Amino acid sequence: MSNTLLDRLYQKAKSNKKKIAFPEADDEKILRAAKQSLDLNIAFPVLIGDTKIISALAEKTGISLHGIELIDNTDLEKLDLYISRYIKTKTDLPAKALIRKSKDPLYLALILEEIGEVDGVVAGLNHTTGEVILAAQMIIGLKEGISTVSSVGIWAIPGFKGSEGEFLAHADCAVNPDPTAEELADIAISSADTIRSLMGWEPRVAMLSFSTKGSTSHPRVNKVLQALEIARSRRPDLMIDGELQLDSAISPAVAEKKVREPSTVAGKANILIFPDLDAGNIGVKLVQNFAHASACGPLLQGFNKPISDLSRSAPVDDIVGVVSMVAICAAKY
Repeated sequence: MSNTLLDRLYQKAKSNKKKIAFPEADDEKILRAAKQSLDLNIAFPVLIGDTKIISALAEKTGISLHGIELIDNTDLEKLDLYISRYIKTKTDLPAKALIRKSKDPLYLALILEEIGEVDGVVAGLNHTTGEVILAAQMIIGLKEGISTVSSVGIWAIPGFKGSEGEFLAHADCAVNPDPTAEELADIAISSADTIRSLMGWEPRVAMLSFSTKGSTSHPRVNKVLQALEIARSRRPDLMIDGELQLDSAISPAVAEKKVREPSTVAGKANILIFPDLDAGNIGVKLVQNFAHASACGPLLQGFNKPISDLSRSAPVDDIVGVVSMVAICAAKY
């Protein structure tokens, strides 16, 4: 991952440190990421799980847990206290069901986030994306006005000179295989809000397609145009434009040739919205492999509280980068 990107994220996280829960603390990489987050002073780590197992793993691997809080999901007395606080405001789930669910530390971490005991959750190393999303929908819920969970990430692309230097945000590359126009609009709006909070940018959101401003007629292009119309009607304060090919979105010279109408986005987009997961996944891997870009994320968005969805192959440094992203977003809630 780009040191410049990490340094920027670390500095923002340090300025307002938050308590970040790790519900997969029986994994050595998570313990190392929690310790590194503490040492870098970017978060107060909270390890969730069977504390005997966590402590034994830490001792075996030589990882000091000094200064790191542990919360035991097998302590039924404390579990009852946390859940009783939770159901005072969330009455749709019975306590017995929540106790049963909390056998998985992920659910307890989310309950702790909802009641304000922690500020964010970093998960996904040993849970699938679907499992993380299902748990977060059940315990945390979605933001008002948003009905689509999505993901957002940030590239640092060596040699790229865009409107934010070498940085470029992208969504959705992890969750929605074939989003509808309404879902694409949700993704665009969520991404704009997330990136503003995370990076302090003024969002300029490009709705990507294989067509630029009517150069091709096709139902898939129409879907992007419908998404643009929906997003603009819901959030007229945001700079969102489309449909745009990738080069029209990020190259001022190409935008000048292809885009005949005035645009606050064309040629200077800082957030790219892919039309589907095929394009998003392929695009991310092309940029990483051929442009040698590093990426930070993905960060889940659309929920009432911040939560990550780690790649299950994520190295420790990438996990720490995501911790900083979650911590920064937590400061904005």
